[in-house]
Amino acid sequence: MVGILLVTHNGLGDCLADCVKHVFGEIPKNLRVLSVWSKDDPQHKLTEGEELIKELDSGSGVLILIDVFGATPSNIGRRLCHADRVEGVAGVNLPMLLRVVSTTNKNLTELANIAFEGGRECIVHMEH
Repeated sequence: MVGILLVTHNGLGDCLADCVKHVFGEIPKNLRVLSVWSKDDPQHKLTEGEELIKELDSGSGVLILIDVFGATPSNIGRRLCHADRVEGVAGVNLPMLLRVVSTTNKNLTELANIAFEGGRECIVHMEH
């Protein structure tokens, strides 16, 4: 099973994981959060992220879901993306995460595509 690592500002990743728990009754064993706060040393967070990837990678790789492309969590996440073992998608939202968590039989690249499409398809302009 592909591991899932949320790399986000402040407590956003924990809040998203809590929403997953609300929907599915528990936080999946293949989901971890790396929270990046303004006071954090990015190098220390990179090391912490590398350790989380080692925990999460059971042989199928790790998908990193990042909140905002170009910000500090994204910079850390991009450095964690190693060829053939880790892929990343920026712009995480709850529909994207729910789709990824509920899909257990796909490889890393397929899961990254599901994340991308799930996030994009669930953005809807609701008119009156």
